[in-house]
Amino acid sequence: MTTLDIATVQAFLLVADLQSFTRAAEVMGTTQAAVSMKLQRLEAILDKRLVERSPRAVKLTADGAVFRDNARVLMEAHDRALGGLHVTRQQLTLGISDHVAGPELVPLLERLHATSSALSLAVTIGFSRALLDAFDAGRLDAVMVRQEAGRRGGEKLADDAFGWFAAPQFQWQRGEPLPLATLAPPCGVRALAVRALDKAAHKWAETFVGGGVSAVVAAALAGLAVAPLAARLAPTGLIDVGSSLGLPRLPTSKVILHSRVSDPAKLTALRTLAATFRKVATTA
Repeated sequence: MTTLDIATVQAFLLVADLQSFTRAAEVMGTTQAAVSMKLQRLEAILDKRLVERSPRAVKLTADGAVFRDNARVLMEAHDRALGGLHVTRQQLTLGISDHVAGPELVPLLERLHATSSALSLAVTIGFSRALLDAFDAGRLDAVMVRQEAGRRGGEKLADDAFGWFAAPQFQWQRGEPLPLATLAPPCGVRALAVRALDKAAHKWAETFVGGGVSAVVAAALAGLAVAPLAARLAPTGLIDVGSSLGLPRLPTSKVILHSRVSDPAKLTALRTLAATFRKVATTA
């Protein structure tokens, strides 16, 4: 009788979801070669080709797409069976900077939610500095934030390029203060933009101060102001007007994951978070 190894099925699902052997290996805490061997064994057992490999991408075959759906059902049943053996349900408390989340937030939360049925999530979106304070005080298990000046440690997830984004209809008279749409202090991105303008002796005025990045983006889309944003956060409809308006170049900013987690289930969830973010951020 042929049986399926749960770890091998899990490896297949990670490869399918992350479309990368490297990212799947990061989540599993193993090597790319080990994940590849698991997939080869699985394909041999099923006598089917499940994935197509190329230097730039990993895609499911038609058989792989069918098996993925069945594999999810198997893993859900496996997690439910294990869940019945545990008395308590663990909670992972996670903070994510509003200037980090962007379009990656949905796949991040989807993957975290699917990691383990025995793990509940409590997610806070806020300013990097406030989240770091909560992390240092022990109120959060982990935070995904922009690197603060003087702060060391953590795991780098990405280097974000920043620009000055505005709607095509945005108009500004040179010599007048540049209308800005930003988050309120102590937003690190606001500070980064203001320092660059002051250093270049550009006059500026905050036309719109939002409570979240989505509000800042809305103000920029409406043509009210220019918004300093990471390029991957700028939606369709905004363009980088930095060069055309003669604005100073903005430095890159690192996205950092800080964690004090040691529990295996939480560690797996955070490895999934890191791998998913890297996957989505590099293809945005």
